[in-house]
Amino acid sequence: MLAFASIWSPQREIHIKRSVLPRVWTGFAHKSLPRALDEPPASRPVGRISIDIDTDTDTDTMDFQHTKGTFELAGKHFPRVTWYRQKGMRGLYVCLLFVVLTSATNGYDSSMMNGLQSLDQWRGYYNYPPPSQIGLLNAIWPVGSLVALPFVPYTVDILGRRFGVMIGCVIMLGGVALQSLGFTFGMFVSARFFIGFGVAIAHGASPLLITELVHPQHRAIYTAIYNTTWYMGSFVAAWLTFGTNKIHGNWAWRTPSAVQALPSVLQLCFIWFVPESPRWLISRGKNEQALRILADAHAAGDKLDEVVQLEFAEIRGTLKLEQELEGNRWSELWGKPGNRHRLIILVSLGVFSQWSGNGLVSYQIHIVLNQIGITEPSMQLLINGVLQFTNIMVATGMCFFVDRLGRRTLFLISTSGMFVSFVVWTICSAQFAITQTRASANAVVVMIFLYYIFYNTAFAGLLVGYGVEILPYNIRAKGMTIMFLAIDLSLFFNQYINPVALDRLTWKYYIFYDVWLLFELFIVYKFFIETRNTPLEEIAKHFDGDGAIIGGAATLDKSFQIAQEIEKAGGTHKDDDHDDENEKARANPIVTAV
Repeated sequence: MLAFASIWSPQREIHIKRSVLPRVWTGFAHKSLPRALDEPPASRPVGRISIDIDTDTDTDTMDFQHTKGTFELAGKHFPRVTWYRQKGMRGLYVCLLFVVLTSATNGYDSSMMNGLQSLDQWRGYYNYPPPSQIGLLNAIWPVGSLVALPFVPYTVDILGRRFGVMIGCVIMLGGVALQSLGFTFGMFVSARFFIGFGVAIAHGASPLLITELVHPQHRAIYTAIYNTTWYMGSFVAAWLTFGTNKIHGNWAWRTPSAVQALPSVLQLCFIWFVPESPRWLISRGKNEQALRILADAHAAGDKLDEVVQLEFAEIRGTLKLEQELEGNRWSELWGKPGNRHRLIILVSLGVFSQWSGNGLVSYQIHIVLNQIGITEPSMQLLINGVLQFTNIMVATGMCFFVDRLGRRTLFLISTSGMFVSFVVWTICSAQFAITQTRASANAVVVMIFLYYIFYNTAFAGLLVGYGVEILPYNIRAKGMTIMFLAIDLSLFFNQYINPVALDRLTWKYYIFYDVWLLFELFIVYKFFIETRNTPLEEIAKHFDGDGAIIGGAATLDKSFQIAQEIEKAGGTHKDDDHDDENEKARANPIVTAV
């Protein structure tokens, strides 16, 4: 019978036979589908509102013949587009740069806190807080984020992606105001909580908005760039604190604290020029508005463009099937093998992105450098600034290799390189503890830079880019919330435990990360799969196989095969009393590409 009936209940099989299949077959692209189940898809002339379906094309051969001059959508290849030559796409991508600032705000916060802890003016104002208080100060940020996470999926799914960004920015601005005043240490800590709360909401909405708006050809690069701008914010904060170190008085630390408000102010100003996610609009029944946004963004306003029609049909069909067959409950995250596989990857991404040893430098670089004899604040700030510049260059550069080398390859290179460089880092730190030589200290600094080069090979860009693309729409917001939960729990551990552990164990604490990185390499090799050159709605086939829910033209060949199997089994045309219902469904398609 059905190719995937074995993994579903008999009731679902009957539902697919009698209700879903006829609508899948007839409704996803009006005037482009065969009018009877016993008629195979044929090669049809391509018009501006028709979808070309060529069953004579070998899809495996097509994959191997993929050229640099084309991109793939719904099994077809189209000429690549140049984004800056299309007015609508150019305007969209420029406006989306302000959505990208959410990640930059996150990076600014991390580097600023690193810099403040190296400033004598800040430490003196708060009476030189001990490691336990420093740990609390750093850990309260992820606590605020953790408290916000339960609200994130409902905010972005009910109110929309844009409003999620707005709400997060408003809360962050309130936290920054408290932080800049910071009359007491308790007030400063409270401000950190609210900043973490706001970042969580904005960070939960921004990558979804970007992924669901950009052209299929540019999705991998643009979503990878999103998280790499973490280093842009980190770079600005590192050099700003380096400069304000020369200011005598409290403005040495109040200035970088106040500047943290700038990205949120810019986002609140320009978010009004960013359209809402077409996928969110379709999920709320606003199909005409979604089609217009797709046309404006991807085809210079032409609603009849073939790529726009394919996208619209595929998105609408996939969302309808997800609603009918799955829903968006939390239990869907672990309800079937494909989603459990996704969940393993999401949790791994969240934990590995923070628990790979990078937290030692991101938040406690002054402790790491103190332990190898580099104690001068200006030198620590200089090293931090140069490191952030290196991070920007490497992370941004690697974004352009995501589709060329593939996600899995980049993650394998990243984790294996981090493991080797961190082992050498540990050895050099141990050598310095014994010999106190400058050469050992310099070697540690070199290994820190080399380690971050490998880290940025994959985790800087693909943490969000890979995480968001492997999730189907119905669980995308909730799945990303799980990933951010793993990130925040790891951050809490890092920022509260790391300063205490480094103070007591010194270089011996690094051995834990040596072992852990080897475990990371195993998980990446075992579970991370390749998704390059695959449209967003079609990535499900890599995880769910024959059970993948994909709407639009991408399902035609599969649905025809299913129909033939049903007919051969004698279950629909002869014995079933639902012929009239099926004919009505064919005559009245539920999705029209208008």
